[in-house]
Amino acid sequence: MKTIPYLLIAIRFIFAPIIFLLAYLNGAESKTIILILMYIGLLTDIFDGIIARKVGVSSEKLRRLDSQTDLIFWLSLGFAVYFINPELIKIEWKGISLIFIMEALCYIISWIKFGKETCTHAWLSKLWGISLIIAFTYLIGFQQTGWSFYLMVILGLISHIDVILIILILPKWHYDVPSAFHAWKIRNGVQRKKTTFFN
Repeated sequence: MKTIPYLLIAIRFIFAPIIFLLAYLNGAESKTIILILMYIGLLTDIFDGIIARKVGVSSEKLRRLDSQTDLIFWLSLGFAVYFINPELIKIEWKGISLIFIMEALCYIISWIKFGKETCTHAWLSKLWGISLIIAFTYLIGFQQTGWSFYLMVILGLISHIDVILIILILPKWHYDVPSAFHAWKIRNGVQRKKTTFFN
C-alpha cells in the first residue's frame, strides 16, 4: 500500500510524453485517447494524496514529486491543444500568458524566499484543477474555448494569487497549506490537523 502513491504519480508522469507524442504525431485523431488519459491522470492525482495520508507516507518528498509531476502532466495537455488546433492558442494567447506568468511568479517568489519550489496543494488550486479538466475537455474534445476557458483563466489567477500570499505569509517553507488564511495561522503558531481526504 505504501508504494501505491508513488505508482500513481509515476502513471501520470508516463502519461505526459504519451499525450505529447499522440497529439504531435496524430493531431485531432488522437483526441479521444488523450481525453481518456487525462481523466485517468485526474484520478491518479486525486487518489495519490488520499492514499498517502491514509497509509502515513505523505512526506515532503512525495508531495514535491506530486507537484512537479502535475506541472509536467498539465503542460503536456497544453502542448496537445497546440498540436491539435494551434489557432486556439493564438487567439487566446493573453489568457494563457497570464497563467504562465502567475505560475512562474509562484516559483520565483518561493525560490527567492525559501530556496525551494512551491508545494502548497491549496484548496483554490484544487478548484482550479477542476476548471482545467473542464477547459481541456472543451479545448481537446470540441476544439473550442468559451466559458470553460475563461473560467479556467479567472480561477487560475485567483488560485495563484492565493499561493503567492501563502508563500509571503509563511515564516518558513511548508507543504500542503490549504489557503492564505491557514498560512497566517501557521505564522501565528497554530498548527492544523490534516485529514485523509483534504490536505
